[in-house]
Amino acid sequence: MGETFSQLGSGEDENKVILPPDSAIGSKAATYSSTHSSKTCSCVPCKGAAGASFVTCPTCQGSGEIPRELERQLVALIPYGDQRLKPRHTKLFVFLAVLVCLMTSSLIVFFLFPRSVAVQPAGLNSSSVAFDEADIHLNITNILNISNSNYYPITVTQLSTEVLHLSLVVGQVSNSLFLHIGPLASEQIFYTVANKIWDENTYKICSWLKIKVHHVLLHIQGTLVCSYLSHSEQLVFQSYEYVDCRGNTSVPHLLIPHPP
Repeated sequence: MGETFSQLGSGEDENKVILPPDSAIGSKAATYSSTHSSKTCSCVPCKGAAGASFVTCPTCQGSGEIPRELERQLVALIPYGDQRLKPRHTKLFVFLAVLVCLMTSSLIVFFLFPRSVAVQPAGLNSSSVAFDEADIHLNITNILNISNSNYYPITVTQLSTEVLHLSLVVGQVSNSLFLHIGPLASEQIFYTVANKIWDENTYKICSWLKIKVHHVLLHIQGTLVCSYLSHSEQLVFQSYEYVDCRGNTSVPHLLIPHPP
């Protein structure tokens, strides 16, 4: 037993070379050491046999070489702490991208958000009256102001109006329109309604010369249909007008512009 342990622990076995010398490998790369550094390249061979063509080894940080014929076959491993894996200003670029997206979304919502379309009766423009044996034929022309508060154009497609006198419908009209109103713009619509009043007391007020005041109160109400962004909206308006039922000609009324 003592002899066995002595043979295994002899110094000759410890100094025995396990790998064959460089000449036994041939022309292939035999070592993995760097040519300009004491560190050993642990990824790819950094130097080949003498007399062969070499290129810079990307793994050894430019301090080693590999055979040119193996350039496309070897894979360069980049350390985890390498600066190439940590590009500069990454957080800044991400922040700017998110900021641009938020600003773009906010602007789209601001300009495309639906706003109100204001419809305001502007009063009577003209009127004409005619009498028969028991009825009054009163034609009135009114003005309608339309204001677009949106940042995109709208289109007025239909106008429906009815006129009431003493809670009775005396005239109505429905017109199909195609009025284009630009962004943040205003337009006017003139519409005429033919009315027939058959009330006896009203007939006396309008026809008797002894009565100095010849006015009738008309209640005007209607709806306006406008479309924008593939969406239709119905707007309601109403007004009360005193109309001179004695005059027999159309007399335009003076329009006072509304303050902005």
